[in-house]
Amino acid sequence: MIVTLDAKRRVSIPAALAPAAPGDQFEASFDAEDDIVLLRRLKRKPNWLEVWKQCPVPMDDLPARRRELPKRLKL
Repeated sequence: MIVTLDAKRRVSIPAALAPAAPGDQFEASFDAEDDIVLLRRLKRKPNWLEVWKQCPVPMDDLPARRRELPKRLKL
């Protein structure tokens, strides 16, 4: 498949070639020896809310936070 660079130096990659979603991030590198541009998709960072929902311990079981300031250790 051949893609073309537009006047603003953008390349559009068809979805049939590489399915992607808006917000996906890619690492781009240029190999001068072979005269090629490589794009590698970066892994998405996990959504902290989804990770928190999968936590096996209910938040009600956690101890209450202390309002006291931490005590200094004497050395």
